[in-house]
Amino acid sequence: MPAPSSDSTTDTGPLATPAFSPLYQQIKALILQSLQAGEWKPGELIPSEIELAGRYRVSQGTVRKAVDELAGDNLLVRRQGRGTFVATHTEQHVRYRFLKLVPDDGDLNREGPAQRRFLECRRTRASAEIARTLGLRSSDAVMQVRRVLSFAGQDGAQVPTILEDLWLPGGPFKGLTAERMASFRGPTYALFETEFGVRMVRAEEKIRAVLPDAEQADILQVPAGTPLLSVERVAYTYNDTPMELRRGLYRTDTHHYRNDLS
Repeated sequence: MPAPSSDSTTDTGPLATPAFSPLYQQIKALILQSLQAGEWKPGELIPSEIELAGRYRVSQGTVRKAVDELAGDNLLVRRQGRGTFVATHTEQHVRYRFLKLVPDDGDLNREGPAQRRFLECRRTRASAEIARTLGLRSSDAVMQVRRVLSFAGQDGAQVPTILEDLWLPGGPFKGLTAERMASFRGPTYALFETEFGVRMVRAEEKIRAVLPDAEQADILQVPAGTPLLSVERVAYTYNDTPMELRRGLYRTDTHHYRNDLS
C-alpha cells in the first residue's frame, strides 16, 4: 500500500489552500476504509499502533492521533491492556448513544428495557421523498416498519411512549421481518449490525413540536390535541451512506429529550 502523502500545500502562491489533509487525517481515512470493507468487524481487535504504523509507513504518534479521533467518534474502543477494538452497538456504553428520551427522574434502569410492539413490517416501493433521503431511485424497494415502544410507569404498567416509523433500503435489509425484530433482545442497531452487516455510525436529527392525528393519539393513548415531540432521524453507515430514515413521535409527560453536548 502506498504511503500517504505528507505534502500540505500547493506551490501556486501565498494564498494557496492546503492540497491535502493532515497526515493523521489521511491515516484515519485509510482505517475507515478498512472498517467499511469489513476487514475488522464489530467487536474485533484491530492491529496495534505499531503494526498500523508499519503498514502505513508513518510514525506511531500519527497512528495514535488517528485512532484517538476514531475512538472519539465511537467507531473504535480502547481497552486498557487489551488493545483497540471496533465498537459495536451491543456494548453498554454505545447502546444508549442514540437513545435520547429518558425518564424525568433520569433512571434508565427503573423502567427497564422498552417493550416493542410491531404494527407493520413490509417491503414496499420508496416514495420520491424517501428515495431522495436514502439516496435511492424512486420506486426502489424499501422496508417500512411501524412500532410502538412502551415503558413501565410508576405503577409498573406499560405506557406506550414512542411511535416510530422506519424506512430502510430494501437491498441491505432483505429478509427483515417483524418476527425477527421482535425476537432480537438487544438494540435495533445491534440487530442491523450483527444480522445484516450494517453499522450505523452517526445520525442527524430534526426536532419539532407537533399535534398527533387521531390514529397516532389512539396508539399512544393520549387525548387529541396533546403536544408531542417529533424527531426525524437519518442514520448513516460508513462513508456517509444513509441507511435509515426514522420518524418518531414521543410523549413527554413523564420523559424528556436529553442531548449531551461536548
